[in-house]
Amino acid sequence: MNDKRDYNVEIQDLDAHRYAYDFDFEVMHPYMIKAFTPFFRPGSLLELGSYKGDFTKRLLPHFSEITCIEASDVAIAEARQKLGDQVRFVNDRFEEATLPKRYDNIVLTHVLEHLDNPVQVLQRINNDWLAESGRLFLVCPNANAPSRQIAVKMGLISHNTAVTTAEAKHGHRCTYALDTLEHDATSAGLQVVHRSGIFFKALANFQWDRLLQTDIISKEYLDGCYKLGQQYPNLCASIFLLCERGR
Repeated sequence: MNDKRDYNVEIQDLDAHRYAYDFDFEVMHPYMIKAFTPFFRPGSLLELGSYKGDFTKRLLPHFSEITCIEASDVAIAEARQKLGDQVRFVNDRFEEATLPKRYDNIVLTHVLEHLDNPVQVLQRINNDWLAESGRLFLVCPNANAPSRQIAVKMGLISHNTAVTTAEAKHGHRCTYALDTLEHDATSAGLQVVHRSGIFFKALANFQWDRLLQTDIISKEYLDGCYKLGQQYPNLCASIFLLCERGR
């Protein structure tokens, strides 16, 4: 493990900022699955950064075999309690992990922005882990999400791609926009075959958490935000690149 980073500390909630919100679990996770499903390949899945297994659980029905690499042993312990032996866990950093095979699908959601060497990890995916006809599902928080742009106008964040103090404590190293995310993917040798966004978002996560406790937001409204995000990916909560192995 990397002595310079304590991944168990990074996943802890802060007084004014949670590592993951109900909005992530109840809204973003289902819509990520909805966005991914048409592109899934049959067979195996490698999830890079499984946290406590909540998203992994949603992936289980789609694959015959799932392997997860997670740097936090605390997160893995909680994930094992939820998932048992349905998933193989590897407690290691992506830069150093050794895997026995290539995978038909690789999922990297809200993780790349945490990495010290994102292009290096994407190169490992392209060169070592992605099957010949495999696909990488790459999702990152969007620097240009309206909620973030509003925070800039309010003076809460200096600029769209800034890394806030709370984000830095959670291990964020950068904040991606569509162009910078694609730059890193192609620099690693990957081929981007599809670009999109997931869920139009004008409110902060903590505001969404409060709304989700009321009857103000309907399923139809959530579906509308998801569909609008397909039309305006640059205004989504997260940006999504579907990648295949570069030749």
